[in-house]
Amino acid sequence: MMHETVTNPQATINAERFVLRPLKASDTGLITMYSSDEKLARGTRSIPHPLPPGTVEAQIARANDPDVPEDIWALDGTASGHAEVLGLISLTRMDRNQSEVFYWIAPAFWNVGFATEAVKTVLAANPHKADHYFAEAFQDNPGSARVLTNCGFDYLGDAEAFSVARNAVVPTWTYTLKTEV
Repeated sequence: MMHETVTNPQATINAERFVLRPLKASDTGLITMYSSDEKLARGTRSIPHPLPPGTVEAQIARANDPDVPEDIWALDGTASGHAEVLGLISLTRMDRNQSEVFYWIAPAFWNVGFATEAVKTVLAANPHKADHYFAEAFQDNPGSARVLTNCGFDYLGDAEAFSVARNAVVPTWTYTLKTEV
């Protein structure tokens, strides 16, 4: 058995049903398979559809660059008998001690609470020591909005964000959460 060395200084965070860990090269296949799904891509800002070759490899390389203001974790369910990658969650550093939360779950694992558990786990760990978190959900994705409200986020207002898969600006609901640092 070959073990992969991960040089990312990003912390591994334990959740109840999975571990949040830095991305590694061996995640490429599952992330590519999941993010090639048009339904998944259309629910995100940044995943293109169709997925160009090399996109996931570039994302993993960027995620392991210590100078990038974003931390990306894979939801690794192997310890609980689930897939090695269930989805991804990321935090992007903003100014004034704030961070923005992004996440996606593979369609095969929708509606079982993995997104809520991942967001709650990251918020509890607060690896950026953020005072405030922000997040958004496309208005045609009420399930994602429920994840945020279930995690304690408050509705801030309507906005818009560009979706690469849709090649369009899409209406969003924006949320905020004040933390106890």
